[in-house]
Amino acid sequence: QVQLVESGGGLVQAGGSLRLSCAASGSIFSISLGWYRQAPGKQRELVARITSGSSTNYADSVKGRFTISRDNAKNTVYLQMNSLKPEDTAVYYCAAFSTGKTSWGQGTQVTVSS
Repeated sequence: QVQLVESGGGLVQAGGSLRLSCAASGSIFSISLGWYRQAPGKQRELVARITSGSSTNYADSVKGRFTISRDNAKNTVYLQMNSLKPEDTAVYYCAAFSTGKTSWGQGTQVTVSS
């Protein structure tokens, strides 16, 4: 089971940008990956997902602002977040989807101040 470590979270003002990274302990070449987030008192929700063929899908709330990408050579998936809003404040988790199982990272906090 691949282990995932997120980084890049922090505090940013509304309208600002952050780039999250998620480094995997093994090859990500053949697996889909995703970013999820969980705000206080809310359920974890999908933010963006990228397949092994680099097809992507996004939550409606982040379309046009966030971009997911992958670098298979570095075993890393990224989430570029632009035009951040206070409602984007959450813990962001990386996920890897292999046959029959999902691996999760420990999460990284993103806080957007108004």
